[in-house]
Amino acid sequence: MPSNEEQIRALVERWAAAVHDGNLAGVLADHAEDMVMFDVPPPYEGVRGMDAYREIWPPFFRWQAQGASFEVESLDVEAGEDVAFAYALLRCGTPADFAADPENRLRLTFGLRRREGRWVVTHEHHSFPLAGTAGPAPDATTAEAEVRRLHQRWFEGTAAKDLDALMDAVADDVVSYEHDQPLRHVGVNAVREVCAAGLEASGDGSVAWDVPDLTILVDGDLAVAWGLNHVSVRPSGGPPIESWSRGTRVFQRRGGAWLMTHQHLSYPYDPSTGTARTDLRP
Repeated sequence: MPSNEEQIRALVERWAAAVHDGNLAGVLADHAEDMVMFDVPPPYEGVRGMDAYREIWPPFFRWQAQGASFEVESLDVEAGEDVAFAYALLRCGTPADFAADPENRLRLTFGLRRREGRWVVTHEHHSFPLAGTAGPAPDATTAEAEVRRLHQRWFEGTAAKDLDALMDAVADDVVSYEHDQPLRHVGVNAVREVCAAGLEASGDGSVAWDVPDLTILVDGDLAVAWGLNHVSVRPSGGPPIESWSRGTRVFQRRGGAWLMTHQHLSYPYDPSTGTARTDLRP
């Protein structure tokens, strides 16, 4: 039978592999229901309990999908009969992060107890050195590139009519001012309905969306993007339909991932007719 040290080493390596793969079930396995985690971002009082722990990972997975690595570089274990701890250094960051600071590493400590014959994690602590640039706080140039890639995924998702891809980086508490009523759409499900209706309107034909003049400004964990939305719909049995509108989008970096928290879309208003103009061109 493997020694306590060997069991714990295997547990940590399974956990790290699950994080790297974006496997939420694997990440949660071997954790106590009453576990406490001190993470890199807030809350400062820690993440307490399995439900809260479960909620922190999807945003991290979205950030990691932008090309970040999560790899154990060193791992040490000290194990008694019923209590143990492990500490490790991990490569956690994007290629740009490591180009800026090749030596930066994520520090990890696990506290474990043996309960009902198996080892479970009761405490988890992650941190970066204060001066580090890896993880969820890249510089403005890297952050702008990340938000631009986020838009590109949306453009590709539109062409593929992939509704889930369009919702991938939309915050649960988003507030969106859409082209149409109601006055505001609150929550990701409301925005999902608008996007679903737009995709369905193309029928069996194709639909494309892009923002040719996309401009992005980043300051810390906030980003603003704006530009002219160009939408082209080509129904299978009719003439193509093209439209231009104005769009402004606000993003927050939460748990290392950029999420859209506000969107404002509009068509120019024609005071002579009292209606919006959807036929204008830049």
